[in-house]
Amino acid sequence: MIEYIKGEVMTLTPTNVVLENQGLAYFINISLNTFTNIQALKTCKLYIHEAIREDAYVLYGFSTQSERITFQQLIGVSGVGANTARMILSSLSVTELDTCILSDDVDVLKAVKGIGLKTAQRIIVDLKDKIGKADVAASETMAIGSKNCLVRDEAVAALQMLGFAQYPSIKVVNKILLDYPDLPVEQVIKATLKLL
Repeated sequence: MIEYIKGEVMTLTPTNVVLENQGLAYFINISLNTFTNIQALKTCKLYIHEAIREDAYVLYGFSTQSERITFQQLIGVSGVGANTARMILSSLSVTELDTCILSDDVDVLKAVKGIGLKTAQRIIVDLKDKIGKADVAASETMAIGSKNCLVRDEAVAALQMLGFAQYPSIKVVNKILLDYPDLPVEQVIKATLKLL
């Protein structure tokens, strides 16, 4: 599984980028927001979402982890495919989309090309709880400080591989790191398993 690709920007358009890394060139689909963030760069790092189908292996790249998480949440909504999710993230920033979902603003979502009333309503209903949890997790992450972010990220990744959901894991790991900031990753995972 590819977490991110860091490389030299070979070609760049508002919808895709070719990054070269150690002799391999990756064709990566991007949103307009990511295009804006990387257009002046000679090298960049993109967080990757892989879509593996019978007939294609497609990479989607994002300049921030929050945009990738939002993209993955969007494609988890019934009736929203990768291209529709990318269109939404090209029309709205992550913050604008979060605000729109939390305030039940169907009209803003309907203004995005290809989004009808039912799809807009489904996105709001399906993602409202997830967005709220993500905001709480983000504020807790700021409280633990950058020193423990690496420990937190490794612990959460390990817990996800064990089958635990991301947001409950982040919440518990953050709580443990606030109480015991010097715990190594293994101890954090063990402590979290007792609480999940």
